[in-house]
Amino acid sequence: MPQHAAPSVPITPSLVASHGLTPEEYRRIVAILKREPNLVELGIFSVMWSEHCSYKTTRKHLKMLPTQAPWVICGPGENAGVIDIGDGQAAIFKMESHNHPSYIEPFQGAATGVGGILRDVFTMGARPIANMNALRFGAPEHPKTKHLLSGVVSGIGFYGNCVGVPTVGGECTFHPAYNGNILVNAMTVGIADASRIFYSKAAGVENPVVYVGAKTGRDGIHGATMASAEFNEQSEEKRPTVQVGDPFTEKLLIEACLELMRTDAIVAIQDMGAAGLTSSSVEMAGKGGLGIELHLEKVPVREEGMTPYEIMLSESQERMLMILKPEKEAQARAIFEKWELSFAPIGVITDSGRLVITMHGKICADLPVAPISEEAPVLDRPYVLNKVTAESLQVTAGDKLKRVTCNLKADLLTLLSTPDLCSKRWIWEQYDHMVGNDTIARPGGDAAVVRVHGTRKALAITTDCTPRYCAADPVEGGKQAVAESWRNLIAVGAVPLAITNCLNFGNPEKPAVMGQIVGALQGMAQACRALDYPVVSGNVSLYNETSGRSILPTPAIGGVGLLKDVARRVGNAFLADGERIFLLGETKGHLGCSLYLREILGREEGAPPPVDLPVERRNGDFVRALIAEGLLSACHDLSDGGLLVALAEMCMAGAVGAEVTLPAGDETATAFGEDQARYLFAAAAEHEAEIMRRAKTANLALQCVGATGGDTLIFDDESIPVAELKTAHERRFPEYMGE
Repeated sequence: MPQHAAPSVPITPSLVASHGLTPEEYRRIVAILKREPNLVELGIFSVMWSEHCSYKTTRKHLKMLPTQAPWVICGPGENAGVIDIGDGQAAIFKMESHNHPSYIEPFQGAATGVGGILRDVFTMGARPIANMNALRFGAPEHPKTKHLLSGVVSGIGFYGNCVGVPTVGGECTFHPAYNGNILVNAMTVGIADASRIFYSKAAGVENPVVYVGAKTGRDGIHGATMASAEFNEQSEEKRPTVQVGDPFTEKLLIEACLELMRTDAIVAIQDMGAAGLTSSSVEMAGKGGLGIELHLEKVPVREEGMTPYEIMLSESQERMLMILKPEKEAQARAIFEKWELSFAPIGVITDSGRLVITMHGKICADLPVAPISEEAPVLDRPYVLNKVTAESLQVTAGDKLKRVTCNLKADLLTLLSTPDLCSKRWIWEQYDHMVGNDTIARPGGDAAVVRVHGTRKALAITTDCTPRYCAADPVEGGKQAVAESWRNLIAVGAVPLAITNCLNFGNPEKPAVMGQIVGALQGMAQACRALDYPVVSGNVSLYNETSGRSILPTPAIGGVGLLKDVARRVGNAFLADGERIFLLGETKGHLGCSLYLREILGREEGAPPPVDLPVERRNGDFVRALIAEGLLSACHDLSDGGLLVALAEMCMAGAVGAEVTLPAGDETATAFGEDQARYLFAAAAEHEAEIMRRAKTANLALQCVGATGGDTLIFDDESIPVAELKTAHERRFPEYMGE
């Protein structure tokens, strides 16, 4: 029998606090164990009960999200969500945050964020086919912003390019609220055989527990705990808690795992992500209602003298934990040795219900599995649900905005060059978005489109959120984030199927921040139900604050849709002269919370535009039907910047001009208002009568606002050459980055 290791350091209140545990949580641990924990056991509880791993603040409220549909194979609770895309195939996808590490060490933080989300997807049996990202930075003039932006983009590009998975789209916005806490949210989508999905539930007493992949080092120790606390002036000293990534090893790991998955050797498999070996072993045993015994001297390490504490809490990258059928162990070893990866049986599954960790014959930890994995405190934090109740700044722009003169041309050029709306070409040209040769729609459109290899099908993918809406009214903001992702998928012709999310908020111990979380989830749930658009995976990132200053509430949405015939896809570019331009949806001129208000007038106020979910559904279904029948040549949803910005984007995308008449009303409000549920689309002139007839029958607000042609955008009494629009749109990032 193994002997218990000698007691390590004394467990003091300060040591408990340094592990992110409250006195009440520590008392709960002592009650569970009926004794004081040792240091290794304290570390295990601290990471598994952290916000990052346990969702103790949000678990209660996440239950309001709809997670089921006939096409959902696996919803939240596994490494990633799984949906049926027909023909025996499944799409597997998830979005996660790597915010705190990316602020401390932007290159490695962003790179390992990509690596981690890739593993979440291929651990379930999928070959990754696309990466996305959603990035939020501080004010461009802040002294750290350029450094952080450069490092994050380089890290994302380095990892994705080296591992050979295309980065096909995303979003990047700026606001002073992110000065001290940037957001780096990464999303991966993969394709798998629907009959061969791999899960993490342990089974089979005496089955071997096998460690595969890279060796374990001291990087990333307590990364999960660090991600569950707000920043302060000393946060940059936490560089040791940021992992170091190796995409070349990850590529080998992908191929080795997928090769092994073609056999029947695997019982269960889990990525070693946040909390490393601790979370993977505890979660696998917990899901199976079993125990697990680990022998840490068998763990491959790359540094001398690593302690049990360090081995269990390391978040070194490119590692997986598997439970194999005993008779298949030799076959599995041969595969991993062929790919020059570590393969080490480090333990067995037991029927004890306990996590027993030994090193050189001495017990380092002996804990009940269930309380660690399932009995983290579920908190019911108090919250205050606030929203802006000011008038919406709709059509009375001349009075309410106190604008002496109105110059639509100058305002449009200014908006197109602002950090949020300007071209992000500087970013996405650093990503290999064509590797694999299945990327159909490149970055810059409403949604990325990636062919399912060897078929006529394609997946449409988007990431969306409007944080300023969420700050003003969390419920409407949550609804709008989901609705906009739905519109972006519709706009390329896809059937929206499901979402993943990354819920980025400040300190939930503040009732106002907790209200933002609850309100956003309420709005998301309403939109998902109304649009038949379930949540299948996600991530929560809290304590995104620095010295008490919170980020804007940012519930990022990653949407996935299906195009059964990629030939029916449309883009957002005007393609030919003489086509009719249609505006679907009511234009009331809602300027509250708009980019126009913020960027032109320097004011952040008003309520966000209301989201009418039944109208969203009707308008979206109408557009998708037109695209499916081949009646449209281009389509674009209206969002930031409103109608005039969308028109300019369509002209620039196709290098084709247009002449339009703005809807009646205050010209500023109709040009730049951000009313929801709207689309611009183009169609050949011979289809105009049929499109208008269908809209009238369906009682939809559709009008023909003009036609394509020439090389100039003409609206009302203004005209701007498309080349001038493009210059304003393209120059911001190269100038800012000094290139």
